[in-house]
Amino acid sequence: MTTLYIDADACPVKDEALEIAGRHSVACVFVSNGGMRPSRYPGARMVTVADGADAADDWIVEAVLAGDVVVTSDIPLAARALEKGAKVLNSNGRDFTPESIGTALSMRAFQQHLRETGESKGYNKSFAPADRSRFRQSLERNLRALR
Repeated sequence: MTTLYIDADACPVKDEALEIAGRHSVACVFVSNGGMRPSRYPGARMVTVADGADAADDWIVEAVLAGDVVVTSDIPLAARALEKGAKVLNSNGRDFTPESIGTALSMRAFQQHLRETGESKGYNKSFAPADRSRFRQSLERNLRALR
């Protein structure tokens, strides 16, 4: 059975993910370092991990199986989940794939270099309604494909 794992600490599409998972009868697991109210997401399993930079990522990678779906904006986590055979999508609805993850990792390293040298301030693009819509469509498409 497919499980949907959400890297939940900064995920802007938790409500949408839970709704769509419920419609497909897919278990939904929110993994965070804390600070989430379980009562807000009664249909999800809530996992709180110890503090640590990659504790939530490590937990997801340990739990994920081939055929599961992971929602994350964390590119290294996406790469690790892809290695285990999971489908991975960004909260903006863009799929991470084995073909695209190398480019994403390279761009991440390049952007980090620019921030470290002061060439870039590191501002992220704001989350737009089109991103939310694209996420809904992408998750729907991915869960249908796994049936």
